[in-house]
Amino acid sequence: MHDTPILSMLHDRQPIDLIWLSLGSPAIAEIAAQARPGAIVIDMQHGLWDRASLEAAVGVVRNSTRVIVRCADDSPTSIAQALDSGAHSVLIPLIESGRAAADAASASRYPPEGTRSAGGVRPLLRGVETLLEANREVAVGVMIETVAGVDQANAIARAKGVDYIFIGTGDLAMSRGANPPADIERDCEQVRRAALESGLPCGIFTSSATDAARRLETGYALAVVANDIELVKRGVADARAALKTRTT
Repeated sequence: MHDTPILSMLHDRQPIDLIWLSLGSPAIAEIAAQARPGAIVIDMQHGLWDRASLEAAVGVVRNSTRVIVRCADDSPTSIAQALDSGAHSVLIPLIESGRAAADAASASRYPPEGTRSAGGVRPLLRGVETLLEANREVAVGVMIETVAGVDQANAIARAKGVDYIFIGTGDLAMSRGANPPADIERDCEQVRRAALESGLPCGIFTSSATDAARRLETGYALAVVANDIELVKRGVADARAALKTRTT
């Protein structure tokens, strides 16, 4: 069982390596948890997860590793469903203003700190007191992944209730269009500075363990060390390549 809540790790600036899961398989989530990553990310926005598979995956792994759910969107319903599953943190996509960030944070916590509705099978299993304790431990992350979000990075980082910022590099690159990688790097540094100036840790989506290590070494708090789509794709390609080497 993990002994440090994700919110404590973020406050203490402990680096968190992430395994990002999109294929919608609780079995893969259980396998990933065996590696004891800093946290697992379940991607409800672009992944193949539905409500039932989300509940199953979180139930299997939440006592052995920390679970972040990337919500389908910034609506209160999407945020509540992610947290009702028992996730330790929500990561809200496509935030482009301080108001949107504050609203997302409010939707992530019960009154009087926020506006989240009480309910869900897992939160109610152990009673109201446990529910309120979990409320105090929820970590709210917001994603900056557009040019508009970069422009509003300072306001987003100052929004009440936000615990960390996360840069979505793929959508950000698409938002920038044909701009060179140097422009994207400047965007990332602008967001990271805004987070640090507001006392918040900053994470970033990375596509390899090497890139994740480099980002963590340069001050980012969270980075993606592996994702299930690439692991499966690479595993199949490597197996085929090995077979061809032996049979030609």
